[in-house]
Amino acid sequence: MHKYFARMIDAFRPAEGPPPRQLMAFFLWCLSGAWRGLGFASFTSALAGVADVASAVLLGAVVDAAVSTPPDQIWARQGLLILGFVLFFLVIRPAIVGLSTASSSVIIGPNILPLVLSRLHRWTMGHAVTFFDNDFAGRIAQKQMQTARAVTDVASEFVNVVAFALASVIGSAAFLVSVDGWGAVALIVWLVAYILLIRFFMPRIRTRSASRASARALITGQVVDTITNIKTVKLFAHAEYEDRAALGAMAGFRERALDFGRVSTWFRLSLMIVAGALPVILVGGAILLWRQGLATPGDIAATGAIAMRLAQMTGFVSMALMSVWGSIGEVEDGMKTLTPPHALTDAPDAIALGRVAGRIDYDRVSFAYGTEGGGVRDLDLHIAPGEKLGIVGASGAGKSTMVSLLLRLYDVERGALSIDGHDLRAVTQESLRRNIAMVTQETAMFNRSARDNILYGRPDATEDEIIAAARAAEAHDFILNLRDHAGRTGYDAHLGERGVKLSGGQRQRIALARALLKDAPILVLDEATSALDSEVEAQVQDALHRAMRGKTVLAIAHRLSTIAELDRIVVMQDGRIVEQGSHAELLALGGTYARYWNRQSGGFLGTEDEDSTPDDSTEAAQ
Repeated sequence: MHKYFARMIDAFRPAEGPPPRQLMAFFLWCLSGAWRGLGFASFTSALAGVADVASAVLLGAVVDAAVSTPPDQIWARQGLLILGFVLFFLVIRPAIVGLSTASSSVIIGPNILPLVLSRLHRWTMGHAVTFFDNDFAGRIAQKQMQTARAVTDVASEFVNVVAFALASVIGSAAFLVSVDGWGAVALIVWLVAYILLIRFFMPRIRTRSASRASARALITGQVVDTITNIKTVKLFAHAEYEDRAALGAMAGFRERALDFGRVSTWFRLSLMIVAGALPVILVGGAILLWRQGLATPGDIAATGAIAMRLAQMTGFVSMALMSVWGSIGEVEDGMKTLTPPHALTDAPDAIALGRVAGRIDYDRVSFAYGTEGGGVRDLDLHIAPGEKLGIVGASGAGKSTMVSLLLRLYDVERGALSIDGHDLRAVTQESLRRNIAMVTQETAMFNRSARDNILYGRPDATEDEIIAAARAAEAHDFILNLRDHAGRTGYDAHLGERGVKLSGGQRQRIALARALLKDAPILVLDEATSALDSEVEAQVQDALHRAMRGKTVLAIAHRLSTIAELDRIVVMQDGRIVEQGSHAELLALGGTYARYWNRQSGGFLGTEDEDSTPDDSTEAAQ
């Protein structure tokens, strides 16, 4: 039975379309495909509520039987009633409650949270890099988990409490009508007062809960940002500064939590007064009816049991509703962060690229990140399949922007950029990036094993292919000597967050191995050997030259000696190409490239007398 319940909701079923930005529509989007399981769980919860009322009715019947039947005839005249009473409380009621509990703990609990979280995570991953550039990574992760948990709590509380309470109230009203209509009227009047109390407090709880959730997420973002950059914090001796920043975020959360606590206290106090009135009204009314001969002692007992049960239920229903409204506030807060439309999407008729030949055409391309300066302007460049192109220029010249546009991390603002004649806006992003391997100066590592980091280049690669790529990148020997804190060694050793356990040169060699394993027809190298010492760089350069064979290559470099042998070199300045040609041709020209070469004498490209506007530093390792 548990396996059947567990399969009633597909916990990883994709959602249809983007998440709506209206609350009710967003809930429907999150929970679509789960209605069968939620409906069954609601039915069993309502059945448990009816069983509660039936318990009180049976109690009243037994009391009446005991009062009206001589003791020596109780079994002969009331045996079936007593047997039914025992059977109900020992078998039927436990079975109903057990079924309701199983529905909640097996159908809802394990399935709804991963269902909602997987949908939010898929949508979040589809955002353009600017979405992640403009926020804390920790805050985004916190919002995903917060929203998924809040939607799950709302669904769970509605099933476990609201369905249960509605069934209990309806059943109670039906019983009171059977005793006397005035009891049902009294219950309805009390219920109206209770609803008015809820309507007064719930919007206030919802608003304060959203503020508290936002403040909590800000703490997470601040703390994660500090921990992520802990080496910089220590190197600049700014522990006290970061502590003040964290305490500031925590103080903001404390104030929002106090606001929430104050309204919760007044709500709870008001609730207890209203709840306490119910037994007084119903039991008092039943006693008056009994004195007039209109009710039996069993009716008084049953009414008292129902009144006490409803009063108790009022407490946990109200707290559940407070939790629901608090969760709704958290959902609204999460929606603001997570549900904006994707800024960069595939066209409806976008085609999937197969393996390309590698021709790249920049046709009067301009892009400036929506600002007046920076980026590239009227870039006109045509790269033949298999051509090896070097790109040089001072910081802010537009080199990284040029590569980011090729990867379609951004869309061009003017002009067109194509591969093999296909405008990049007309092909799917995934198929485009499968055709490009990239190694950056700031290499991206996952906190996974060395094998997994290399395998990211081509997940279906064999172990022999992984090792061959590592050998080609001069990474195999040091990988064999790795050992992590859990005792894992070699290719199984984990590298720490962002590869923190490796030196810069080791990270770049693993990134090179990943790119070599990917074996894409277009290879982009953005200062790919900048973190290597001279001896290892010479070895890796040999591997790179082998990897370049048959591929279109774009190599950004400040160290000009690394690109001197390439087919063509373009020199960029202020977002434009100012010179291009072979190494020898550019030296003979005696222009900017020659000045760079003479200045560094085979060393590192300086930036004196150049525009120092910072260029985009997008990291992308594929």
